[in-house]
Amino acid sequence: MEDRSILRNLSINVLIKKALSNKEVVQAKSGALVVYTGKYTGRSPNDKFIVDTPKVHNQINWGKVNVPISPEKYEKLYKKISGFFSTQKEIYVVDAEVGAQKKHSIKLRVYCQYAYQALFAMHLFRRPKQTELKNFKPDLTLYCAPSVQADPKTDGTNSEAFIVLNVDKKTIIIGASKYAGEIKKSVFTYMNYLLPQKQVFPMHCSANIERDGKTTALFFGLSGTGKTTLSADPDRRLIGDDEHGWSPQGVFNFEGGCYAKCIRIKKESEPQIWSAIHRRGALVENVVLKANGDFDFDSDKFTENTRAVYPLEFIKNSVPTGVGKQPKYVIFLTADATGVLPPVAHLTLNQAAYHFLSGYTSKLAGTERGIVEPKPTFSAYFGGPFMPLKPMVYLNLLKKYLKKNETKVFLVNTGWIGGGYGIGSRIPIKETRSIVSAILSGKLDSVECRNDEIFNLYVPFTVPGVEAKILDPSTSWSDKKKYLQTAKNLSKLFIDNMKKYPGIYQSIINSGPKI
Repeated sequence: MEDRSILRNLSINVLIKKALSNKEVVQAKSGALVVYTGKYTGRSPNDKFIVDTPKVHNQINWGKVNVPISPEKYEKLYKKISGFFSTQKEIYVVDAEVGAQKKHSIKLRVYCQYAYQALFAMHLFRRPKQTELKNFKPDLTLYCAPSVQADPKTDGTNSEAFIVLNVDKKTIIIGASKYAGEIKKSVFTYMNYLLPQKQVFPMHCSANIERDGKTTALFFGLSGTGKTTLSADPDRRLIGDDEHGWSPQGVFNFEGGCYAKCIRIKKESEPQIWSAIHRRGALVENVVLKANGDFDFDSDKFTENTRAVYPLEFIKNSVPTGVGKQPKYVIFLTADATGVLPPVAHLTLNQAAYHFLSGYTSKLAGTERGIVEPKPTFSAYFGGPFMPLKPMVYLNLLKKYLKKNETKVFLVNTGWIGGGYGIGSRIPIKETRSIVSAILSGKLDSVECRNDEIFNLYVPFTVPGVEAKILDPSTSWSDKKKYLQTAKNLSKLFIDNMKKYPGIYQSIINSGPKI
């Protein structure tokens, strides 16, 4: 790569101008940029690989999620992508940090084909000070070139796309996909490999804190369950919306920005995110623009997985340092499309371990290629696709930190009531917010609960601001027999899923659903 072609750490304003002049994006009336990512509008899990070397072979939880690729195949792909960059007139480079606690942060360098990708990286990752950029030496290097395609026949891939992590060489290469989320999630995967070796717990969660800085809360959940929406609370301060570490010093954000879903977003229900998306500099993926330049958030013309990235400072009450005290509350979010899980339940330590390992939700449309309607799924740790190590590593860290800090855990369902998807309706965001507010104010710490015999959960009889009938899903079904059978079917899915984890303590198994 010749220095004359490297555009390093350009300002946001310059990147905006570059992206527009290169016709990579269009500009909405609000000043935000819109990029259309073509074929790839979500993560492509079948195209993700980890290089299998002696150093990592016995550490990685190999399988459908963590798929091995040989060092030789990696070298061929790396030569393709490095060769491509060596021929480009312009290369965009972003130097950034990942991790708000310096003790546990890494330095990241991102090579981008497009200016909009550099803008994404500038927004999403943490920005070093100018003095720190002078002698910047990356701990991890990422190359992203959508124009570079693999040949499955000779490169050992499943398609033209590839996302490959090489732990030994501290390198990530991404080709064929313009979806910027691949940049974010591949770096997250590396952090999830690295931090447990320091006894730091990496988490797929959002985090916020009381205005006085006393009560930190974590929101675990897969895409579409409400992590970003519920953590962006006007009455609390946002630490981060997706990826965090939990260390002996407290909670810290990996990122410096947010990557929010915006399909059908409403100003009334999500005012902070709405405002951030409409600011100049925000980068929006695959949202239709109306003739007058306004966003059509209701349209899924390109995908359900419409996204917006913006820096944390676009959220007025965010925490600039990206750190918080030891969490007092942990909330596991699930979007149950079968309509039978209660909207809130208090979890014991063993129940928390069970549901953390289960990671149940309904995979929502658009998040991955091929998903067109909600589908029951179990993703361990509420982020299995990004966790490369073996299950007990993350489970033991969860238990260690929960027990040490006496953190209270709740399961909150943001899915359907009155029937499953297509029959019932989504639990209103107003009701979910009331539930979360009650949890974080301590009002559910010691309330009277009923025992849900099928799901083996402790469900509060009352929650301030929430109708009692909502707290018991069976009351909202017109067909009680169908409710009971659906609940038993889901319970069996939990039980069958847990069989994937031999060696789990019986006390944890006994804390899960029953048939």
